[in-house]
Amino acid sequence: MQHEKRNEIYAKQLRQNQTPWERKLWYLFLSKYPIRFQRQKCIDNYIVDFYCFRAKLVIELDGGGHYDPEAEKRDAYRTKVLESYGLKVLRFCNMDIDKNFYGVCTVVDEEVKKRI
Repeated sequence: MQHEKRNEIYAKQLRQNQTPWERKLWYLFLSKYPIRFQRQKCIDNYIVDFYCFRAKLVIELDGGGHYDPEAEKRDAYRTKVLESYGLKVLRFCNMDIDKNFYGVCTVVDEEVKKRI
C-alpha cells in the first residue's frame, strides 16, 4: 500500500505521544496479541491508530472531535478509502475503552480470527 512519505515523521510523533486510550489498548492488549499489530501506520494519505497486516484490519479510536457532522463525513470518506484496499475498519470511541475494555478486546479478537 502506498502512503505519503511526509506522514512518516508525524506517525512517529504520534507513537511517542499516544492518547491514554491508545496507550491502554496497546499495552494491555494489542502489543501482547499473538498476531502482530502496528501503531500509527501510514496507509494512503492517512495514519491509522492500529493496523494488522495479516487480518487486513484497522482499529481507530475516536475522541469527542469525531462526532460533529463534518468530522463524521471525513471519517466516512477515510473508511471508504481504507476499505478500497480490502481493509476492515473497526471504530471505537474512547469511552468504549474506559467502560467496556474487555468487550473491545473481544470484538477485535473475533474480527482477527474471522479474517485470517
